[in-house]
Amino acid sequence: MLRFRDAHQWQPWRASLAELLDDGGSPLDQVVVTFFAAPHSYTAEDVVEIACHGSPVVLRHCVARALDNGARLAEPGEFTLRAYVNGRIDLPQAEAVADLISATTLHQARVAARQMAGGVSQAIAPLKAQLVEWIALLEAGIDFAEDDVSIATNDEIQGRLRPILAGLARLIDSFRFGRLVHEGLTLAIVGRPNVGKSSLFNALLRQERAIVTDIPGTTRDTVSESFSLEGIPVRLVDTAGIRDSGDVVEKLGIERSIQAMADSDITIVVIDLAQPVQADDLDLVERARGQGLHLVVGNKSDLGRQAAPEVETLDVCALSGEGLQALRRKLVGLIAPDGFASPEAGLITSLRHELLLKESRDALERARDAVGFGLPHEMLLLDGYAALRALDALTGATTADDILNRIFSTFCIGK
Repeated sequence: MLRFRDAHQWQPWRASLAELLDDGGSPLDQVVVTFFAAPHSYTAEDVVEIACHGSPVVLRHCVARALDNGARLAEPGEFTLRAYVNGRIDLPQAEAVADLISATTLHQARVAARQMAGGVSQAIAPLKAQLVEWIALLEAGIDFAEDDVSIATNDEIQGRLRPILAGLARLIDSFRFGRLVHEGLTLAIVGRPNVGKSSLFNALLRQERAIVTDIPGTTRDTVSESFSLEGIPVRLVDTAGIRDSGDVVEKLGIERSIQAMADSDITIVVIDLAQPVQADDLDLVERARGQGLHLVVGNKSDLGRQAAPEVETLDVCALSGEGLQALRRKLVGLIAPDGFASPEAGLITSLRHELLLKESRDALERARDAVGFGLPHEMLLLDGYAALRALDALTGATTADDILNRIFSTFCIGK
């Protein structure tokens, strides 16, 4: 399959030039062969990489020859699974690999890269260590009461729980923004016909995606496109103008516009500043306000304001671009009122992680309440271990030896 030019010896982390042979033994391609010795490879196993040129025919031949010589095709995600099983990475790092592959913005890639480097585990590790220490404190008081180990007071138990609960709450809160980084959001642009929705749609995208005319009702169906807003993937939806209409096709488009409002994370209601505000405008604003995050944008600011001054708008001109930067800043403020979290801050982007963190927090809150009721420490330990199991499911198991080691390293037992 491969023919090396010189006497070849396999050396770790050493690239060698070789010829890939066809079925008749003739050279087909020049390839670079690299050997990665365990445990210093992605999977912590011995790995050989063959780098061919990009021809699909050559690549297929190379894979076919490898299969003929006893190899098999990897299952989906098998290399990352092997890396996890062999202790090379933990579960959050393995999940981050998929996030990095599917990233569509640089910010998503930065967050995934930070998590691949162990960002989530590093954020959880000190909380887990404190929880193990808390459990060890209770276990020592129960199991070694006759060995001069004082039983912890309720104040000490509560005091050690507080920073753990605060840390879990901080990570759980980060998921609100982390979910947006991971999944993105949907932004719907709605309004009466001919207020400039499609012009604003094109201006935000910085491309002519939607058809723009001065004929009311041009847009009869939803049009969507994706763009990046400060690293957050946004699905922008242009909708049909909402008005009373007897046209069957236009009525279907209006129904889809109303549905797009309901499905969106943020709704932009566009009104025409060059015209007096109409009842339909106010109805749309009220509908958007009732559905959640929204923004009222006054378009055609270059034509002079005829709209009622009591209607608060963010004024723009979609054609000239005036006010668009302010609109982007306002949208960022709606998405992240407290500012964008740094990838280094231990951002939680996975729903699985959030649910496990909440499970751990709930168990410790039960333990905290049980202390106030004066329940025995054995009962507190049930909730403590429940909280620990949730964190173990997130990052990896804590063994009984970990608890015992903590006990014997913390207390002077057996003197």
